[in-house]
Amino acid sequence: MKLRRTTSVVLTGLVALAAGVLTTTTPLATAAPSVRTSDRAVLTTYAKATWRSMAKMTDPATGLPADNIGGALDTSTRSGYTSPTNIGAYLWSTVVARDTHVISARNAHRRLARTLHTLTTLDRHDPSGMFYNWYDPHTGAKLRTWPENGSVVKPFLSSVDNGWLATALLLVSRADPRLARQADALRRPMDFGFYYDAKENAPGGQIRGGFWDEDPNDPAAVKGNYRGRGPDVWYTGHHYGAFNTEPRMASYLGIAAGQIPRQHYFGTYRTFQNDNCDYSWTETKPVGEWKTYLGVRVFEGALPYRGMDVVPTWGGSMFEALMVPLFVPEETWGPHSWGINHPLYVKAQIEHGLDEAKYGYWGFSPSSDPRGGYREYGVDQLGLDGAGYTSDEERTTVDQPFDGCRPGSPAPTSYGDGVVTPHASFLAYRYAPKAALRNLAKIKKHLGGYGPGGFYDAEGTRSHEVAKRYLSLDQGMVMAALGNALAHDDMRRYVSRGAMRQKLRPLMEMEHFSAKEDGR
Repeated sequence: MKLRRTTSVVLTGLVALAAGVLTTTTPLATAAPSVRTSDRAVLTTYAKATWRSMAKMTDPATGLPADNIGGALDTSTRSGYTSPTNIGAYLWSTVVARDTHVISARNAHRRLARTLHTLTTLDRHDPSGMFYNWYDPHTGAKLRTWPENGSVVKPFLSSVDNGWLATALLLVSRADPRLARQADALRRPMDFGFYYDAKENAPGGQIRGGFWDEDPNDPAAVKGNYRGRGPDVWYTGHHYGAFNTEPRMASYLGIAAGQIPRQHYFGTYRTFQNDNCDYSWTETKPVGEWKTYLGVRVFEGALPYRGMDVVPTWGGSMFEALMVPLFVPEETWGPHSWGINHPLYVKAQIEHGLDEAKYGYWGFSPSSDPRGGYREYGVDQLGLDGAGYTSDEERTTVDQPFDGCRPGSPAPTSYGDGVVTPHASFLAYRYAPKAALRNLAKIKKHLGGYGPGGFYDAEGTRSHEVAKRYLSLDQGMVMAALGNALAHDDMRRYVSRGAMRQKLRPLMEMEHFSAKEDGR
């Protein structure tokens, strides 16, 4: 994976749609997305095709999915590596396939059981209970040599990737009670406190990107052991410091399990502060004010973008913002924070694709590059990082000013070959259903973005070049979104109850973001 409120208010008045895009003058309603009969048929077709690619990616003997497969679904094109995130995506996709009647309950149980059994055989870091980042999907062996080029792989344990596997194990435990004991036995030893650095931006603290249990010969690595169990490890030199990014799922799991203190929810940055030039390397000067929650001072910042103030992600991509709410109802638990920001973030991505860059399409997120390889795509201005992720092949950037510290430069007069990824539209479906389905239909019809396993991974809006392959992660996000839409928020129902709800909801209810639209 590439990285990096007062009381709760239950709102009924449903959001209005303008050209299929949510307005955000009030927090979002709490209901699951309502699906029209005609849309249900389309979404079911997408679910059947997407599941086909997930099934083809998976080794039938181990139940482990490959990271990716070619667009023709030839099993000889499966990649020779997989990750905890990929395995998690296959597990929850199997539950979605069952809940949407794409496969039988018996078939799903058999598949889940096979994968759980293989997980019990995988090498893992015993003191933390975490899984390594790369395994051979055909044998389950921990990779020490990269299958594509023979380069050396230093065994690494990622906080964000283990977060997605733990999410899937929690989900399976509740979705198939006959497998609860096995799933829980795999998940409960996973200690996210092993990644938690209480001193970074104290008293909230932040989590590290991960660690190696062998010396990586990386000068940025930090040797230590936050739990004091087992030998020292070598932590990544970076923390996950941005709040609105996908690693927050690992934070949520740690808080829910009591492995990380609840103050950590406020320990990462909505934006950096705006009262000096130390942070002028970031995208632009944020708006906002300081507040204190549980003794942690938080700058409630947001970045201005085309009449909106948005709490940014790190790079400006869709999956950073919206993968987590596939499983956690952030916008309902935090009606004055996520409830405003999630639909606003979608609207901003649509605004960029249709009005600013004029691609005719939208939905920018890390994905395959139609010209080969993998790239991080996003909307530069929606990212906290100054460089940000860009939305086109030409890497067209926007250098906005940071008032009082540095000037900006003229906005681009044109953009190049924009690259959209269908999983971004599925992530947006809850918040802008009409716009999402319209965008997907255009990608399918006009860009040739659909194949035997559902939507291909990415499409060039001007060149019409297509990345004709399927990725477990991206197809897994599509399946999770479809499960929520077609099966009454099943992904959320399985994950976000019990300790997750009890520990996280009160934190989200406390906070008011500075996000807003048109001064409201």
